[in-house]
Amino acid sequence: MRKPPSAHRLGRIDAGAENGSRSKSIGPSERKRPVMTMSRSPVTDGGLTLRFWGVRGSTPVCGPEYVEFGGNTPCLEVRCGERLFVVDAGSGLYNCGQHNRQDLPKEVDLLFSHLHLDHTGGLPFFKPAVFDAERTINTWCGNLDGQSAEDALGRLFSPPLFPVTLDILPCTLKHHGFRAGETLTFADGATVDTILLNHPQGSVGYRFEHGGKRLCIISDIEHTDPWPDAALMRFVEGADLMVYDGMFTDGEYPTCRGWGHSTWQKGVELAQAAGVKALAIIHLHPCHSDTTLLSVEADMQAVMPTAYIARERQRVEVGATPAIRREPLIRIA
Repeated sequence: MRKPPSAHRLGRIDAGAENGSRSKSIGPSERKRPVMTMSRSPVTDGGLTLRFWGVRGSTPVCGPEYVEFGGNTPCLEVRCGERLFVVDAGSGLYNCGQHNRQDLPKEVDLLFSHLHLDHTGGLPFFKPAVFDAERTINTWCGNLDGQSAEDALGRLFSPPLFPVTLDILPCTLKHHGFRAGETLTFADGATVDTILLNHPQGSVGYRFEHGGKRLCIISDIEHTDPWPDAALMRFVEGADLMVYDGMFTDGEYPTCRGWGHSTWQKGVELAQAAGVKALAIIHLHPCHSDTTLLSVEADMQAVMPTAYIARERQRVEVGATPAIRREPLIRIA
């Protein structure tokens, strides 16, 4: 069941509401503020849509200072028409499963950017999918030189780090390995382009194209010098929406150099150089409160009006025409 839309709408965004595993490895306060909004027309069934289920980086957070943007770690739901892809399995994956419990396909493709804990920790909690003996979850991992995620996930989800192993789950897990830079081709003919990103142990960026629209997900990444990177510019060129790792501000970044994350300023530079139409910032710093992020968003929109900071549960119709309006920020007491 869907909840009524929340107080914020960014980029034609709707805030939405919200049963032993056989594992197989394949392949080596209230204030006025400016916000971006899109057309009020309903999301079309045949469009390219994105929903953010987790936008926080490193560790989940909660509390009254995180109401606006949310506290779950990365999980994105991409739909090319009715064709579902899930990108990353952070703590937001739980709500993704609950929201889609009635309409998940029998095979779910889960695309990992990489396997750090904030992108994998939600996998056993992808309910009801992991409790369905007729369900297959395909994991796709491209930052391990062709190896699948099976061994890494097996080490993570086993004693003493986790109480049980994944093979106790009724669903079937199939693990696929590829090399970032390859184009993924799925059994139904769907394709997704990939690129290797600069991050400790590597990370994978994804490009989805459907209905004449282009969506690029570029996280986790640390910008390079010189910037923007030429290959990455070609990869995201002309995208209707680019989702980008903006964990730090330019002022914060020098003390965190080498940690594998970027800034919203570098995201704007890349977007503008590559002709990207709209920019969404994710992998939000766990120390950045709503107040901080609203201020950052205002600064960013002064430079690129179609840029915004992603909110948990937002639904975006990729390629809809952006506009700016003002509306109140509603906080929960």
